[in-house]
Amino acid sequence: MPERDHEALIANLKAAGLLADPRLERAFRAVPREHFLPKQNLETVYADEAVAIKRGVDGSIVSSSSQPSMMAIMLNALRLVEGCNVLEIGTGTGYNAAIMRQMVGTTGKVTSIEIDKEVVSKALDSFQRAGISGINVVEGDGVLGYAPRAAYDRIIASVGVWDMPPMWVRQLKPDGILVVPIWWDAYELCAAFTFERDGTLISTGNSLCSFVDLRGGGASPPLSVRVGTTALRLETSAVARLDPAALHLLLSDDASVGQLSHPVSYRDHWTSFIPYLILNTPPGFILAHYYVSDSAQKPYGIEGSGFALLTQGSACFVPVTGEGITYSYGGADAFMGIEETLKAWNAAGRPKRDRLRLRLIPNDRPIPAVSAGKLYPRRSHRLHVWMEGETL
Repeated sequence: MPERDHEALIANLKAAGLLADPRLERAFRAVPREHFLPKQNLETVYADEAVAIKRGVDGSIVSSSSQPSMMAIMLNALRLVEGCNVLEIGTGTGYNAAIMRQMVGTTGKVTSIEIDKEVVSKALDSFQRAGISGINVVEGDGVLGYAPRAAYDRIIASVGVWDMPPMWVRQLKPDGILVVPIWWDAYELCAAFTFERDGTLISTGNSLCSFVDLRGGGASPPLSVRVGTTALRLETSAVARLDPAALHLLLSDDASVGQLSHPVSYRDHWTSFIPYLILNTPPGFILAHYYVSDSAQKPYGIEGSGFALLTQGSACFVPVTGEGITYSYGGADAFMGIEETLKAWNAAGRPKRDRLRLRLIPNDRPIPAVSAGKLYPRRSHRLHVWMEGETL
């Protein structure tokens, strides 16, 4: 029964503490997800999982229905109130826009922009099935925002971005909130940005996420590389510095199996150690914050997923199993780099991701002096990332 499955999803979201806002709970109850995934079975529709709705010619996902729990996290961060004027980047199925429509009420406005004509058409059909009106769907490149309905109280993106498009910033009210999945290194965070007095944008609440990338003019540079013709793929912001041929030769030798001095649990990998390692990668090293061997071939003897530290003549792969096992190739430099960072992380009290702070500084401002964290150049901004408690 769809009603039973719908209620089970809501119960799970409540148990996770994601529907503490009664208005958000009412909105989820008022909008059954089945209307937006008409060709899926109910088990898939009401699972707390993202569902691909369109793939590109290479098989990659180009549009999806977001995971309901992630939708709830983002909508909580958006802090919608009745009467809000909202812009959504990436319509997808239309499910998220429909829930926002419930939350802003008859006095609010929801505009959703989508680059894919086919996706727009299906979303409009879904609104009709669900009996929902009052959502303005615009076919176009989301990087431009939508000026005719600006300025917006809230802007939310359901696509990953490498930099904040300037038009989104210009179309946001001074007291507005902009919730966006943003690439930090090769690690994606759902950030909730607000304006500071100096015109920069800051986010103090950041959740790990994974979204389809923004297409069009704001597309990110390559953040993933496959090693040779194998099934081993690395995600790193240093794709341009990586030499896949040299890495192939390095990994062609047998691995030396080792053990970290302090095993890192599966949870700590993603919530604590990886963010710390990104900010404290030893000089001269390349961090692949994530690797995956997506077949049973076990290229170079590597299987599963984890992170890797690479340098000339040395590579160390660490699975996310939490057992502390390492696989080193070439010299011991990469293994020692991880060990030194691990000891520093322990000495710092194993700081968690909730201490991460993000600031976007427009490129037309002077380059700030940064004594904590790292400064990342982007097209229109500099992204400053640090951990609260560090000396700025």
